[in-house]
Amino acid sequence: MDKLKKIADKLYDASNNFYQIEPISNTYKDLTIDDAYKIQLINHKKELEKGKKITGKKIGLTSKGMQDAIGVDQPDFGILFDDMEVKDNIIDTSKILQPKVEGELVFVLKEDIGKNITYERIIEATDYVAPAIEIVASRIENWAVTIIDTIADNASCGQYIVSDIKIDPRKTDLKKIEMTVYKNGEFINKGFATEVQGDPVNAVVWLAKTLGKYGVEFNKGDVILSGAITGAVAAEKGDKFICDYGEFGKIEIEFD
Repeated sequence: MDKLKKIADKLYDASNNFYQIEPISNTYKDLTIDDAYKIQLINHKKELEKGKKITGKKIGLTSKGMQDAIGVDQPDFGILFDDMEVKDNIIDTSKILQPKVEGELVFVLKEDIGKNITYERIIEATDYVAPAIEIVASRIENWAVTIIDTIADNASCGQYIVSDIKIDPRKTDLKKIEMTVYKNGEFINKGFATEVQGDPVNAVVWLAKTLGKYGVEFNKGDVILSGAITGAVAAEKGDKFICDYGEFGKIEIEFD
C-alpha cells in the first residue's frame, strides 16, 4: 500500500498544481487494474476530506476504437466532484491539463439503484437523460496512457457541462441520438449513441455492476456520464466547440 500511496500522492500533486508527470506504468510495470482503482480511491478520500462533494460517476473507454487504442477490452470509471461542473460554458485553460472535448449523454438518477442491477432497473431509476460535454484531462505527459495510467488518474476526469434539455429514456430510443462536433466553425466528426457499448444504458449497467465490486453504489441525484459518442478532440485556449444533438439541442463551449 505504501507504493500505491506514493503514486497517489504524485498524481494528486500533479492534479492540484497543474503539471504533467511521466506515465506511472513506465515506472511501476507490475501494477494491476485493481491497484490502479485503489490509487484512484486514495485520492477520492483526499478530495472528500478537503470538503468536496461527489456529484456522480463517469464511464470512459466505452467505444471499441478507444479500447483498441490502448489495448484493453473493457471500459473504466472515475468519480465526479462538485468543482468539475462548469455552469457558464467557459473553460479556464489555466486550470485544466491537456483538455479534450467529448460529446456524451448524461443520466441523472431519481432514486438509489440498489443491488438489483438490470437494464430495466437503470431506466426505471433514471429521472432524465441530457446532452452533455465532458472535457477530459490528463496529468500523464502527452496523454501517453495505458489503462493503468488513466484509471489511477481518475479515468482522466476534467470538467463537464450538462444541457438544460431533458430526455425521457422511457419515451426515446437513446441509441438513435446523433451528435455532431464542430471546432472553430469546422465539422470534426459525428456519431450515434450506439458507439457507447451499443447502447448508453449498457454502459451504465456495466458501471453499476463494477462499482458494486468496490462497495460503491449509485445514489439518488447522481450524474452519470455514459461515455463519448465520438472520439475526443484536443482543445487549447481560444478554441470554440459546438456539440449538436439535433432535436435535442446544442451545447457551445469556449476555452479561455
